[in-house]
Amino acid sequence: MPVLRLKAGRDRSVRRRHPWIFSGAVASVEGDAQPGETVEVLSDGGEWLARAAISPSSQIRARIWTWNRADEVGPDLLRRRWEAAREARLPWLAGGEAAAYREIHAESDGFPGVIVDRYGAYRVIQLLTAGAEAWRGELLELAAADPDILGVYERSDADVRELEGLAPRSGVASGEVPPEPVEIVEYGLRFQVDLRRGQKTGFYLDQRENRRLVGELAAGAEVLDCFAYTGGFSVAALHRGAVGVRAVDSSEPALALAAANVRLNRLPEDRWRAQQGDAFEELRRMRDARQSFDLIILDPPRFAATPAHAGRAARAYKDINLLAFKLLRPGGRLATFSCSSGVGPELFQKIVAGAALDAGVEASIQAWLGQPADHPVGIYFPESRYLKGLICRVGGSS
Repeated sequence: MPVLRLKAGRDRSVRRRHPWIFSGAVASVEGDAQPGETVEVLSDGGEWLARAAISPSSQIRARIWTWNRADEVGPDLLRRRWEAAREARLPWLAGGEAAAYREIHAESDGFPGVIVDRYGAYRVIQLLTAGAEAWRGELLELAAADPDILGVYERSDADVRELEGLAPRSGVASGEVPPEPVEIVEYGLRFQVDLRRGQKTGFYLDQRENRRLVGELAAGAEVLDCFAYTGGFSVAALHRGAVGVRAVDSSEPALALAAANVRLNRLPEDRWRAQQGDAFEELRRMRDARQSFDLIILDPPRFAATPAHAGRAARAYKDINLLAFKLLRPGGRLATFSCSSGVGPELFQKIVAGAALDAGVEASIQAWLGQPADHPVGIYFPESRYLKGLICRVGGSS
């Protein structure tokens, strides 16, 4: 097996069980290591530390499979971890409140670069790293193994594959082609989901609990739902008694599916309005028109994939939050989110606080929000806590 040897003094993160080894920590790679191949990770002094999948094209040069020398990376280990991930979700699934959830959450479940989402009788799988790609056949076999699964669809089309030197891949992996759209149920609400072309694997499953919580704040409120996508927050708000919801998104197909989801739940269509356009520009127009709302939801796409992009992302987050604060009525609430792993919780709070200050409002944090239990956070891997959210309440002008 090829060997990856670390530089002197660069083994601390590996010993602390962080799963990523960056290129700057690597002294040498001994042997003909192909992309995705398992390598032995050794310290500068030759001590065995871990086994990892190597990715010569990526700044994350290797992703660790195991720190246990007895673990051989192969089909048996993959199957045991797959079963363990499913078992860990059983207590949460016992309530049966959601037909769509995450079954495998990458490094947090011991599968570097592997995402598996369940949508009723269909699974969507993403293989995002060279190490995941190397075990593609075995992983697809595991995904198709359950008799209640009608089909497995692959969505290995995320930008991160390019950083791994991998071409995008998308299509039916096994079984039936999923219908267009697939219907799921979430806490009694029905949603149509486009598994083939939708964002991520089709739906923002990580916002499930937050949709329910934010929806409870919408009773009697005029709501602005920015980056609305297919209307998850809009439907939750209308279901809880919002007097009006304006949904802003740049995608016409997404808003069309949002409208279908409003109708599917038999919600009052006259209380929902779609507004296609760039959210930044639309927020500025509303500010200039002196419009106002009781509840504003900001759920933008990822602005910073890594800490290196945090500065640019911070400016974008500040801009949209500043505009939102200016559009809130006294006593109004802002539910604002960041899914950028390069922006940590403390930085995100600092950005939102700066936006409130520049907007000239008094604000308080009423709740911290995050990702649900089926998107676990690795205790040694803070980057896996990628979803951050705040519910802020504003007073009068300062």
